[in-house]
Amino acid sequence: MRRNSSASRRKGKTPQRRPQVPAQRTPSVTSPRRSGVSGQPPVSPKKRKFRPGTRALMEIRKYQKSTDLLLRKAPFARLVHEVCQSFSRERLRWQVYALLALQEAAEAFLVLIFSDANLCAIHAKRVTVFPRDIQLARRIRGVDNL
Repeated sequence: MRRNSSASRRKGKTPQRRPQVPAQRTPSVTSPRRSGVSGQPPVSPKKRKFRPGTRALMEIRKYQKSTDLLLRKAPFARLVHEVCQSFSRERLRWQVYALLALQEAAEAFLVLIFSDANLCAIHAKRVTVFPRDIQLARRIRGVDNL
């Protein structure tokens, strides 16, 4: 009995393909300008591509775990000095701990306003916080005149 190659295959099995081996190119003569440059781009390590929103949730978890200040100290101190100059003509000096206490309070206030604005956005069936959410949160909180 003659063996047929197609008859020996079982039903439902597909033949396996061999992996293709790239053909070896023989080195060609290149111009003197490009003698040190290879024709292939440099190989970079694979970067992980996250789905939309995943990176934001990772950042939220990271900042909720941390206790350090999120605003930079020097720009905040410059802002405080600028606001103080608008109230008095003389140059006022601030203690470092007073600036840190003011910055801590300012960041706590901003976090509360943003969490309220987030609730306003969720109430409007959105996930993005718009400026009108922040304005509504300030109005409800009673800090509109500040």
